[in-house]
Amino acid sequence: MRRVLIIVALVVAAAVLGMWRSHGSVRGGLSSALGISKDDQGEVRDEIRRSFQLQPGAQVEVQGINGSVDIQTSDTTTADVYVLRTANSKEALDRREVIIEQTANGLLVRGQEARSLGFFDHLFGHKPNEQVTIKAPRQIALALRGVNGHVTTGDIDGSLEVKGVNGRVELGEASDSAEISGINGSVSVGFKQLDHGARVSGINGNVDLRFASSANADLTAHGMNGRVRSEAADITVDRDDRGSHYSARIGNGGAPITISGINGNVRLTRAGSGPAASSGDKDDSGGTKSSKRELNGGA
Repeated sequence: MRRVLIIVALVVAAAVLGMWRSHGSVRGGLSSALGISKDDQGEVRDEIRRSFQLQPGAQVEVQGINGSVDIQTSDTTTADVYVLRTANSKEALDRREVIIEQTANGLLVRGQEARSLGFFDHLFGHKPNEQVTIKAPRQIALALRGVNGHVTTGDIDGSLEVKGVNGRVELGEASDSAEISGINGSVSVGFKQLDHGARVSGINGNVDLRFASSANADLTAHGMNGRVRSEAADITVDRDDRGSHYSARIGNGGAPITISGINGNVRLTRAGSGPAASSGDKDDSGGTKSSKRELNGGA
């Protein structure tokens, strides 16, 4: 039995040594795991630049990106896409690719595996980092899905969808509808005028909702591991006796905003008004006296 175990150990050792010699990603992964520096490994870069003409209302979709995404908007009809890919080796860079294509509805930017990966690739291989920057028209429908990094956008005169982000999310103003869900990080989003409402759910972090001076809406929140707080004079917040359900009226009320599954606090402000916009003196918790009375049901 002992002889059999020795033979098995020698076979496994030979296989690992063969993979080590023939497979750079295994060497790099093991070296990184063991803290062994490699002088012959530096940063490898790849840049992609593309430009497209987009019609008003076109859909811009970004998905499956292993890195940050920045959407800059302005009054233009051109979308300029810039992708910076970096890795510690050419082999690691070749593991993934970023596809940029114009579709019948607009523009699609997506990251994907460039080839099927073996066991050691999954175990020790490094994924390249992808930084996506898009300068796009303001009049678009924007969808961001599956981003492993920080997300920022400018103002959008169309629908806004952000799902499955592992990082902080900072969004400009939406003016049609918004759906934000599955975010592992804080969320900040503005609303210019919601024609079809908004839904925010499954957020592991604090949520900041900024409303333009002309925006009106009705908000409901449940499943909160935190509080809903107003920092504007014309945004009133109420909660039930158990403190698990909140409702708020923004201005004169209007489009519905539904909030659920938030592991953090929700702050409601008027855009450009700054903290505690004339709704009373600040209390010790950083809120305002008037908003704190609303949270305590008038107590």
